[in-house]
Amino acid sequence: MGPTASGKTSVAIALKKRKLKIDIISVDSALVYRGMNIGTAKPIPAELKLAPHKLIDIRDPVECYSTADFCHDANNEIEKIIRSGHTPFLVGGTMLYFKNLLEGLFFLPKTNQKIRDDLEYEAKKIGWVSMYNLLKHIDPVAANKIHLNDHKRIIRALEIFFISGKTWTELKLIVSLKLKYRACQFAIVPSSREILNKRIEQRFYRMLEIGFEDEVSKLFDRSDLHRKEVRSSISCVGYRQMWEYLSGEINYNQMIIKGISATRQLAKRQLTWLRKWPNLHWLCSDNLSAAIESISAVLVKN
Repeated sequence: MGPTASGKTSVAIALKKRKLKIDIISVDSALVYRGMNIGTAKPIPAELKLAPHKLIDIRDPVECYSTADFCHDANNEIEKIIRSGHTPFLVGGTMLYFKNLLEGLFFLPKTNQKIRDDLEYEAKKIGWVSMYNLLKHIDPVAANKIHLNDHKRIIRALEIFFISGKTWTELKLIVSLKLKYRACQFAIVPSSREILNKRIEQRFYRMLEIGFEDEVSKLFDRSDLHRKEVRSSISCVGYRQMWEYLSGEINYNQMIIKGISATRQLAKRQLTWLRKWPNLHWLCSDNLSAAIESISAVLVKN
């Protein structure tokens, strides 16, 4: 685990080069999307050929991918890897995914695009107030925790009911999908916030140099991604700011400033998660070689 731009992918690929019996599983809510490569710092094809990552490029940007989807998919991949005699090596910065995988997640059905589309169509016909009142009738406890303007969560709560026949509140009582294996947990971070901020800035400019604007322009040209209810992929850090620029809401320099700032805020949130995380082996990304040696020693020992 670690904040964005801390060198997680480089470490994982370096460990794979050592011929260790590991298979990599991506723990990143943005890397699941196809066609979103530069802005997510996705490993390039040559790297993926050398060190394949599970759970990369498994969704179209118009599709939703929930924490429940991840826990289901990750557990399936973990079981396959263990049956093959290898060790699952999970790498990423989506801390909520890690937390729910380790501690368990109350069962929620995977997203159903047909039901979701039907609910969104109904919302357009009767309005969001009526949809919210429907949720209050079906699951008043969940409704009290959701703001009237939080359309995404209203849809998800209703979707859960229409898929499973049980409310979000009922399903919350059933904890499942908890990882049943012992996990060695590593956090890799720079020695200072200043170093991390500099890396984030350098990486953002590098993304612009290698075609980030063109990448987002191709997504922008898709009419289906302009529907607000299906744009979770475009809400990813960097993509949201470039989308605002392409929409004419901000200029190019503002896009850069906002993109770098949003990425730094993401890193800050990730570090906040990590500071409260128990049972971590802390590694410094200023010296990736030492970090690789430390992880390798634990893998060989276990």
